Amino acid sequence: MINKVEICGVNTSKLPVLKNEEMKNLFVSMQSGEYEAREKLIQGNLRLVLSVIQRFSNRGEYVDDLFQVGCIGLIKAIDNFDLSQNVRFSTYAVPMIIGEIRRYLRDNNAVRVSRSLRDIAYKALQVREKMLLNNSAEPTIAQIAQELEVGREEVVFALDAIQEPVSLFEPIYNDGGDPILVMDQISDDKNSDELWLEEISIKEALKKLNDREKHIVSLRFFNGKTQMEVAEEIGISQAQVSRLEKAALKHLKKYI
Repeated sequence: MINKVEICGVNTSKLPVLKNEEMKNLFVSMQSGEYEAREKLIQGNLRLVLSVIQRFSNRGEYVDDLFQVGCIGLIKAIDNFDLSQNVRFSTYAVPMIIGEIRRYLRDNNAVRVSRSLRDIAYKALQVREKMLLNNSAEPTIAQIAQELEVGREEVVFALDAIQEPVSLFEPIYNDGGDPILVMDQISDDKNSDELWLEEISIKEALKKLNDREKHIVSLRFFNGKTQMEVAEEIGISQAQVSRLEKAALKHLKKYI
């Protein structure tokens, strides 16, 4: 759906592209009160919205909805852009479009977060940006909590609550070859090299046992049967099973 030509009644294949000089002239005209200049800036930057919403194509949201929300972010960026700052409009607009879409996704998330908690989180983000701008350093949670006059734990909980879920298959880096995914950066204690080598070691040690010992170990520790059940299956007493099992484990320890 992300590749369809028409989104919200807009033929995306025919969207105009504005040159840098045209953009500057339109901003000057818009700030002088020309309404048509604002409309041209919106139309001329809709491709920017299209490029941003592709980042959110795996969320299961309707493309039309994301496009409309992205347009709101674009309009806010146009209305607040300062020509005196030596920065490209796209550099300023993209974070605002992304922020608008993320707010929409958070507010429409199946996991509901209370309004009071969201308020604390958004205030904490505003305080963080303010402190970062004034001090040129990342503020601590304790400093943010002190500024908001709330508990540190409350700030942490609020910020965690508004974090959107990330797919394990979301790429985080691509150098032109195979992308590195989020899951590639997560350790798995249940699938470590040590356990893998240990499993190989056990399999090799099992080969050293005789057939009866191997059969008993397999039934007891791989099939989860009791000594009584093993005894009935192979036709010997439970005492014999116990003796053979101990001997087999002793051999395994020796080979491992």
